[in-house]
Amino acid sequence: MTILRTPAIRLSSLSAALLLVLAAPLAVAATADTAANAAVLPTTNPFDLDAIVVTGAAPVSALTFDTSPKLPRQPVPASDGADYLKTIPGFSAVRNGGTNGDPVLRGMFGSRLNLLTNDGAMPGACPSRMDNAMSYVAPETYDRLVVVKGPQTVLWGPGASAGTVRFERDREYFESSTFKAAGSLLGGSFGRNDQVVDATYGDRIGYARVSANRSESDDYRDGNGDTVGSAWNKWNADAAIGWTPDPDTLLELGVGIGDGESRYATRGMDGSQFKRDNTSLRFEKSNIGEHLAELEATLFHNRADHVMDNYSLRDPNPDGAMPMPMASNVERRTSGGRLAATWRADAYELVAGLDGQDSRHRRRNGMGRDTYKAQPWTVDARFANRGAFAEGTWFQGERNRWIAGTRFDRAEATDERATVAAGHGHGGAAMPNPTAGQIREETLSAGFVRFERDAASQPLTWYAGLGHTERMPDYWELFSANAFGGGIGMGGTNAFAGLDTEKTTQLDIGLHYRGRKVDAWVSTYAGRVDDFIQFHYPADGMMAGSSIVSNIDARIRGAELGVEVRPAEHWKLGGTLAYARGEDADNGRPLPQMTPLESRLTAAWDNGQWTAGALLRVVDGQHRVAPGYGNVVGQDLGTSPGFATLALNAGYRFDNGMQLTAGVDNVFDRAYSEHLNLAGNADFGYPAEPVRINEPGRTAWIKLNVSY
Repeated sequence: MTILRTPAIRLSSLSAALLLVLAAPLAVAATADTAANAAVLPTTNPFDLDAIVVTGAAPVSALTFDTSPKLPRQPVPASDGADYLKTIPGFSAVRNGGTNGDPVLRGMFGSRLNLLTNDGAMPGACPSRMDNAMSYVAPETYDRLVVVKGPQTVLWGPGASAGTVRFERDREYFESSTFKAAGSLLGGSFGRNDQVVDATYGDRIGYARVSANRSESDDYRDGNGDTVGSAWNKWNADAAIGWTPDPDTLLELGVGIGDGESRYATRGMDGSQFKRDNTSLRFEKSNIGEHLAELEATLFHNRADHVMDNYSLRDPNPDGAMPMPMASNVERRTSGGRLAATWRADAYELVAGLDGQDSRHRRRNGMGRDTYKAQPWTVDARFANRGAFAEGTWFQGERNRWIAGTRFDRAEATDERATVAAGHGHGGAAMPNPTAGQIREETLSAGFVRFERDAASQPLTWYAGLGHTERMPDYWELFSANAFGGGIGMGGTNAFAGLDTEKTTQLDIGLHYRGRKVDAWVSTYAGRVDDFIQFHYPADGMMAGSSIVSNIDARIRGAELGVEVRPAEHWKLGGTLAYARGEDADNGRPLPQMTPLESRLTAAWDNGQWTAGALLRVVDGQHRVAPGYGNVVGQDLGTSPGFATLALNAGYRFDNGMQLTAGVDNVFDRAYSEHLNLAGNADFGYPAEPVRINEPGRTAWIKLNVSY
């Protein structure tokens, strides 16, 4: 697998053709009718033809978003999980370049988001999160994306103070012999081309399903016409075999593999390997008894094998920080399982169970081309977690509901490093690790209670919930920093011993109105984070060039809101607004890496066969910053200006299960950059002073979906 390292070429003929199509009378508005009203895709059709292009998502219930990642999305359909999450108000991503951005919800990053695929965790291995969990996700090969914002569920693991994200595949029972298949082809500017296939054969005894995709792009050009190192090439393949002896019983074995490579204009190395393999086993039993309704058990084993180097996708810079070829190979194996039972009665529903996982991280390095392959592996960290949870709903009459949950976890981390680097970056002299072999154990607690009420005289629901969760510092916080606290203890050794667990207490209040002509929703939150984990990157002094991790106390608050208006037949107008704010509770300094105020305005016309639309994205400048502070991936580079971009799309539904969609993003070819952004790397010609990389310029794409 090879990525072209030549400059990106605009597909001017394609762009012109699409612009002519979109300039027709059909191109008056944008498809904002998202998959918000479809909790699960129809079992007979892997593609939901009711919504041609997703431009935004609305909650299906309090703080819960449930949508189909199979649908074409604007901007250009996503190549990874983080990119698709940006469809949901409140989400953004720390930008790397073309793909594999790191998701951020309400300014919260990393393991504050519980990221799951088919109920299994795959946290990635890179010490700087080049391969975060969402980089291994091909959205279109999944049937459902379910997001719960805030600490308002305890069912899916510990932490999750910002929210829980689950990419899921449906499982079906077939009454008779059935074959169904779906696929898609995508082509676009800068050499973008994707292929997806999803096929299932089923009968009463069981089913077999195969999903696969390939995605590729060259370097893109920004609005100034400058090339940005961002090319990628990735593929995935997954298979599942299910045994269904009756409609209420399922046993499924799943396997998956994938690999890829990606250039990063923001990093000193590229990702030359994103190899993954997954194995899972799932058992489900429903309609068991009068009150015991369901029983489910899952086991999984996931492996991420990641290589980063400075020679496969670029030439080493003789004047840079790494003038010689070098590579780092990191691997993380994560195994775990979950057992849950559901009880139902007229007045309540209760889910309770156990879960746990073990994770081992190891690494090897090499100077010279591919010399790392001859080096022995060294284990540097082990993690384990065991948890028990219970979450229930009590129906108080026809309109009132109480939802509450609690969980307790025993978390463990082991420092396996014999030595640590005394210097910054990949080099530095080795010194003995004073915490070598030490085991750190923590008991974590979490819980929430939420009240929901449906109004008696109008289609209005409001809710108020209070949640608390405690989070164990993750691999990147315990092992990636050079120092802890005030800078004493080089090598991050004190971080392992001294970094406190992070405790979040948050109040969520919101309402949702569903009318004949108007849908509207608002979600607000305010919280306190004790021992918030923050990174500091000093620009001068004896610690210049290092990363320091420490605990502070923080306050957070914000809101998201949305509205959809249907003024006439075939028409929908919509808009969303998202705002997040945070500060150090002790000195009032803004929390770093907070997303700026963002609005999306959409309009859509859909007569059942033709659709057309427009999306206007408006982002305010971010002036509340903390330069030099951030997280393990990025830091505040200073204030950022606001910007606005326009995107257009159109679509046509054929009568034979085909749909054709097309779009143009950044219609006016604006030069702009996102606030959450890694600085451009000198290897790609960026200056030593941190400069954000720009986003793609005018981008045209066309996509064909087929299903039967």
